Amino acid sequence: MSENKETPEGRRERLRGEELKRNSTGNMNDSFNRAEMGNLADLVGGLGWKGIGILLLVIIISFIVASLL
Repeated sequence: MSENKETPEGRRERLRGEELKRNSTGNMNDSFNRAEMGNLADLVGGLGWKGIGILLLVIIISFIVASLL
């Protein structure tokens, strides 16, 4: 697959794999932090535009309900 036809998600995964091969122990700290805190880029990258819209809608509705209570 040429890089022009590669999807953004595929490119991110390929670059992450290459970085892991080059610097496996340096990524250990990043992995621990990502597991504890979560990673917004991974969340948004895994969702499509419909998923992001639903997530935003849920967040907005939860703020509205919380402000009414």
